[in-house]
Amino acid sequence: MRAKVLSIPTLLIAMFFMSWQDADAHCEIPCGIYGDSLRIQQIDEHITTLEKSMNQIIELSEEGDKNYNQLVRWVTNKEEHAVKIQDIVSQYFLHQRIKPVDPSDSEEYEKYVKRLTLLHKLQVYAMKAKQTTDLDYIERLRDTLHEFADAYFHKH
Repeated sequence: MRAKVLSIPTLLIAMFFMSWQDADAHCEIPCGIYGDSLRIQQIDEHITTLEKSMNQIIELSEEGDKNYNQLVRWVTNKEEHAVKIQDIVSQYFLHQRIKPVDPSDSEEYEKYVKRLTLLHKLQVYAMKAKQTTDLDYIERLRDTLHEFADAYFHKH
């Protein structure tokens, strides 16, 4: 029996799909295409998903006959969405959108430090949300996201 030989176009298509990777974050080349408000909306959706995950974990944990498969799925879901928040904050805002400011320009430097501080809080609260089901971190995430949006968009 002879081995089947694939045509060049078939090989190229196969190579394309084998090398396909998810591109979750915006690129780091200077393309000038940014969706700042979209990223805020995405973070907000991830926070809502974290909240639902936490509530489901709490509810399933209180049941007498525990469904561990569902518990694991909700824990995994919670962690994935917390990481997505951290990725957007880091990859999009810190790497690409928040530019260093000369400290001699005190007004702009103060805004810069405020934005960095709020982004750092989002990172930490997302980490804490991975570690617990304390819904207080959901409120902290939401409040900090709104505060960051106000601090960020007032110049746009």
